[in-house]
Amino acid sequence: MPVILPVKDVYPTLGSKCFIAKNATIVGDVVLGDNCSVWFNAVIRGDVNYIRIGDNTNIQDGAIIHCTYLKAGTDIGNNVSIGHNALVHGCKVHDHVLIGMGAIVMDNAVVEEFCIIAAAAVVLENTICESGFLYAGIPAKKIKPLSQEQLEMLKMLPQNYIMYSEWFIPDSV
Repeated sequence: MPVILPVKDVYPTLGSKCFIAKNATIVGDVVLGDNCSVWFNAVIRGDVNYIRIGDNTNIQDGAIIHCTYLKAGTDIGNNVSIGHNALVHGCKVHDHVLIGMGAIVMDNAVVEEFCIIAAAAVVLENTICESGFLYAGIPAKKIKPLSQEQLEMLKMLPQNYIMYSEWFIPDSV
């Protein structure tokens, strides 16, 4: 069973049709929208501040979603894909975003809609990632506008993860 625990009597709230892998962890002040998936070894830790995640969003294997005490909650929009082993911390991620595998998004950063944060990129504190662009590097910098193919991928990827999660539905929460 997944670890789903309260912190200071605040329980996570899960939307309808969510898949939570058996070894995922969700604790504290966390709200997940509908059709979300939280994959193997992912951790969503709303112990020191809030975490809000919109509809159709997937938190892939080994990803960590956290926040900063008295400073920065975490807001993740609709139709977002958080890649394997990514770290999303105390920031705002708008709709239709891909945070690549192993990427880090730090406190008070803002990732606007229709953005891709490349694998292993580091988005520093207070950075604003402008809508419609690919960001890559350490620290992450605007590389180029997204192609039509990339924009379509941002629309399709969350739907793929909804399909993948349906393969596990008898095991979901």
